[in-house]
Amino acid sequence: MPHEVSNPDRDALITGIGLVSCLGEGEDNHWAALNDFAPVVDTASFAPFPVHPVAPLQLDRQISKRDQRQMEPWQRIGTYAAGAALDAAGVKGNADLLGRMELIVAAGGGERDYAVDEAILSGLPKAADPGAYLNQHLLGDLRPTLFLAQLSNLLAGNISLVHGVIGSSRTFMGEESSGVDAVRIACARIEAGQGDLFLVGGSYNAQRPDVILHYEMGGFLWKRPFAPVWARQDAGGGMVLGTVGCFLVIESRAHAAARGAAAVARIGSVQTDRCRRAPGEADAIARRQLDALHYDPAATAVISGASGAAAATREEQAFLAGLGLPVRAVATAFGHSLEPSFPAGLAVAAMAVSRGTLFAPLEPAETAMCEPLRQALVTSRGHWRGEALALVTAA
Repeated sequence: MPHEVSNPDRDALITGIGLVSCLGEGEDNHWAALNDFAPVVDTASFAPFPVHPVAPLQLDRQISKRDQRQMEPWQRIGTYAAGAALDAAGVKGNADLLGRMELIVAAGGGERDYAVDEAILSGLPKAADPGAYLNQHLLGDLRPTLFLAQLSNLLAGNISLVHGVIGSSRTFMGEESSGVDAVRIACARIEAGQGDLFLVGGSYNAQRPDVILHYEMGGFLWKRPFAPVWARQDAGGGMVLGTVGCFLVIESRAHAAARGAAAVARIGSVQTDRCRRAPGEADAIARRQLDALHYDPAATAVISGASGAAAATREEQAFLAGLGLPVRAVATAFGHSLEPSFPAGLAVAAMAVSRGTLFAPLEPAETAMCEPLRQALVTSRGHWRGEALALVTAA
């Protein structure tokens, strides 16, 4: 769904970035770490599956201790990142702006009761009637309060309570596509004059045995010593999950100018689609999306959201090679983070475009860029569904 803004006052600008990952927090720390890259990987906690752990956070800087106790880790990470984005945009504590700010969150389903999961998985193979066994134990063993503690929209609720963001609120589920649609809808509403100020993003806690189990059952995980995204494809591919929180303050150019806010970058277009991943389908979508954009190849790089999952990543790698543009796979640095992976890609693109330069290659398959950077293509080819492309330009 492409959109090109005809009225510059309705441009969608990124005016605040809140990013936490294994590389630390904030723009400057991430930029320094990307330019002097060394992998931050936990190879012991979930062996043989490497995971990118979140850097230690001083949660008290954004969340009171009382509020922290009511949250699961993924909610703390997201609420912290949201507060950092508000700080960066200069709207933290401004009741007037926060009262009008709209919130769009991409979220998963929360964390699980590991003891119940282990008991069911142990008993299921030995059950005479596996279907009846599963239904019986899901009904009898799971606590009703478990679901109340894990509602996906609790992240939005915590952000509203802790930071005072009390405009409209939407929460999307749907792995990578939820993060894409959160941004797409914010930009479309700005373009249509239906809103001026948005807080958009999500969080993901990869340091959980249930998500390791979930994606390994689908055959998606890398279980060898750590390797960068593109290098994994020579050995069958696989995702290395990463804990990430990323929120962006996105607002119209006119609104930012009226309050004297400096823009990091402009989101020029967000396009989304999905297919069944028959051979060539995802590439055809990517080509249509690319042809709808207006970019200068001499001043453009690609910030790829490639997950590492074998089929999707091989296809994207081949497609991007045909463009002849410098490429950076940010999952090499952060790990793949599902819901916030696209907002994080936009954050990295905005950092680079605002500085007019691309950071150094993260692995030998990536090439340096000597020319000034003015635009970035941000991809999100979900690990099994969802194809998206965005254009980020200098503000």
